[in-house]
Amino acid sequence: MNWEQLLSVKRFGLEHYENAKEHERTEYQRDYDRLIFSSPFRRLQNKTQVFPLPGSVFVHNRLTHSLEVSSVGRSLGENVGRELRNRYQNSKAHFEEIGSIVSAACLAHDLGNPPFGHSGEEAISTFFLEGKGNYLQAQVESENGRWSDFTCFEGNANAMRLLMHKFRGRREGGFVMTYSTLASIVKYPYSSELSGGKNKFGFFASEEKDYARIAESLGIIKLNESPVKFARYPLVYLVEAADDICYQVMDIEDAHRLNLVSTEKAKELLLGFFEGERRERRLNNLSLVSDVNEQIAYLRASVIGLLVGECTKVFMENEDIILNGSFEGSLIKQLPKIVKDAYLTCSAFAFKNIYRSKDVLDIELAGYRIIGFLLETFTNAILNPDHTYSKLLLDRIPEQYETDSPSLYNKIQSILDYISGMTDVYALDLYHKLTGIGLPIV
Repeated sequence: MNWEQLLSVKRFGLEHYENAKEHERTEYQRDYDRLIFSSPFRRLQNKTQVFPLPGSVFVHNRLTHSLEVSSVGRSLGENVGRELRNRYQNSKAHFEEIGSIVSAACLAHDLGNPPFGHSGEEAISTFFLEGKGNYLQAQVESENGRWSDFTCFEGNANAMRLLMHKFRGRREGGFVMTYSTLASIVKYPYSSELSGGKNKFGFFASEEKDYARIAESLGIIKLNESPVKFARYPLVYLVEAADDICYQVMDIEDAHRLNLVSTEKAKELLLGFFEGERRERRLNNLSLVSDVNEQIAYLRASVIGLLVGECTKVFMENEDIILNGSFEGSLIKQLPKIVKDAYLTCSAFAFKNIYRSKDVLDIELAGYRIIGFLLETFTNAILNPDHTYSKLLLDRIPEQYETDSPSLYNKIQSILDYISGMTDVYALDLYHKLTGIGLPIV
């Protein structure tokens, strides 16, 4: 792969359109702005990240997480862009725009996630794999639909559908993003047939041909023809690193604010990234501030700065094998030993003490019940559209979702489009109304 071809301003859905206007913003900055002002992005403010949505103590939701990932992604992209410009001084590639591409892709990386955090993805998969929706498999497959798209439901693939699909009444090309921004979001550039039963794949069958067209235009290496599999687009590694950095480090800070982690333990975990003079300098700086939340915030910022620098080095040291499609794993996994060990220590601690905490498990349990009920209710409605109750339910679904599609695969997708786009609050409210637990106030 080569950078001049990889960094493209071609827009999905506007491939044959030549824009004669001069814009002060670059095409990639326009991607960023388009996402910021979109309804799906705003809805992230009411979607769970890890902890239940804010009560008396503020914690991250999907919106604040995405904004922070975007900030870290811009730093990574700008670092790499400068290094590449120094390495290829005569190249015509838009290296100076890599920060804008990565930051836009980071904004979009969670757009396809359903309500109730990662448990929402698992709830959807479980409904079709071992729940009340598994009887639909034979009919979907008899119509040549890809059943694994549902049993391995993946928010990343759903984000691509949200950005690319022409919903009824909407414009061709969906969000009409640049090819480079779209490719930067696809962490797992293969179909669900190669996911091994895990929730890790990059596009549904409905978007596979479109992504293949983008990949061909950008010169992304095709590794397998059928089932289709591509090499990762190089900037995906930076988007993934930004997400990894924020996810782990910010969760420690949130857990500290919620008193799930003591101040001493939070300091221990974050100071573990440093040794020698670097560690001593941070300890000295901590003594200048008495507010414990500010102390943890300072250490969090220091860790993020360290990880951004180290991930930049890993990317540049491995540029050749990233471009030939043979780099394996993530940038985080290639960090220097002390930094990598500290990151893994944080991961292990978070899994045991944060992600399995009572409040988090309660959200997951509620998510399974609510999403399972909504899926059962609405799939029954699309299968029996002439029933009186079904008509009432289907009238609730916005017209952009094609519940009257001729194929069952597409009908199910329309229900998933609707439910996955819900906020936690909306899904809970709808659940209450449909079960009679809560009624609209007249």
